[in-house]
Amino acid sequence: MSRRRRAQKRTAKPDARYGSTLVGHLVNTVMRDGKKTLAERIVYASFERVSEKLEKGDPVDLLLGALENARPRLEVKSRRVGGATYQVPVEIPYERQESLAMRWIVSAANSRKGIPMRDALAAEIIDAYNNTGIVVKKKEDTHKMAQSNRAFAHLRW
Repeated sequence: MSRRRRAQKRTAKPDARYGSTLVGHLVNTVMRDGKKTLAERIVYASFERVSEKLEKGDPVDLLLGALENARPRLEVKSRRVGGATYQVPVEIPYERQESLAMRWIVSAANSRKGIPMRDALAAEIIDAYNNTGIVVKKKEDTHKMAQSNRAFAHLRW
């Protein structure tokens, strides 16, 4: 346990076009090497594609629905007890759920080779919104791991 003070939570800045902190967080997750303008172009282009494909309203609401389907509720953490390491299932705070879902969506889009990032990101958001794809499978695997290790739930503290 660290003896230093706890890190302070910084408030996320909203993006320019939609005024949403959620989209600002997605832009920051997509961003590499400090190239925020490029990340914004990628995110906004993918939002346009998502709106075209799903033909529903606001792309921010579509992103919210995709994140809702991709957010993990439980995860396992390693606990060392008496020389043995146990995978203990723990509930995840809301901010971490959101961050994990966003990170998973961006990394799944990155892993799609041969297509531009804006198209890959749009496809991943659509897949997550429709409750299919790599991200939802990853969430289910995480839940399955937590479910199979629930016998060690009494070791959480």
